[in-house]
Amino acid sequence: MIDIKHIEEITKENFNQWVKMALALWPDNEENELKDEFHKMLSSKKEQAFIYKLDDEYIGFTNLSIRSDYVEGSSSSPVGYVEGIYVRTEYRNNGIAKELITKGEEWAKEKGCTQMGSDIELDNHISYKFHQKVGFKEANRIICFIKDI
Repeated sequence: MIDIKHIEEITKENFNQWVKMALALWPDNEENELKDEFHKMLSSKKEQAFIYKLDDEYIGFTNLSIRSDYVEGSSSSPVGYVEGIYVRTEYRNNGIAKELITKGEEWAKEKGCTQMGSDIELDNHISYKFHQKVGFKEANRIICFIKDI
């Protein structure tokens, strides 16, 4: 059984493990840019990250934010937002991501939120099933465009 007591805030000791897992989740990122972004995140009052440690190994994390702008499907503001969640492949389907979401919800409630938001790529069926499994409901589907001018 997975236990929430294994969830830690990010520290100097686990920072590099957080970055390593984030690079697995977002492989198009450069390590140094991600480190810079994460250092800024740690000094923000509207962002938080938690990392999951099992025995002596870091195996998952979630990045969270508080969004005050409109969040698709929300009826309140501010809204807690799952900016990213990752569990190493060999540890998936053991409730770890759900525990990370629960910890994120507790943090968001402390910040005055009554709702959590998240998003995924349209073709990410694994993440879609996960979000449904942990209680998220689909709010809308959108396709975003950009054009260089």
